[in-house]
Amino acid sequence: MIAPYNEVIMLSIFVFFLGAVCSVSRRNLIMILVGVEIMLNAAGIALIGGSLRWGVLDGQVFVIFIMALAAAEVSVGLALIIYSHKRTGSVNSDAYSQLRG
Repeated sequence: MIAPYNEVIMLSIFVFFLGAVCSVSRRNLIMILVGVEIMLNAAGIALIGGSLRWGVLDGQVFVIFIMALAAAEVSVGLALIIYSHKRTGSVNSDAYSQLRG
């Protein structure tokens, strides 16, 4: 049984909203990265729903690219967070004001 398109889009909007709230409200860099990943997953849900609605495989192909992009983003993001933690001793985003000058 395939879920109705409206419900899939509503789920995608809800998941995207949760990711945006997580990214904006947290000060921890790891939680900000998790929020961005949740937003990418919401975009994937919307693409899969559209792909199923119109019967084309383009949305599913884009989701594979989104998953590859998310894996690359996580690896680079965690490497930057580890480097920043070694440099400042904190993963709090308020501690990184050294890039201003």
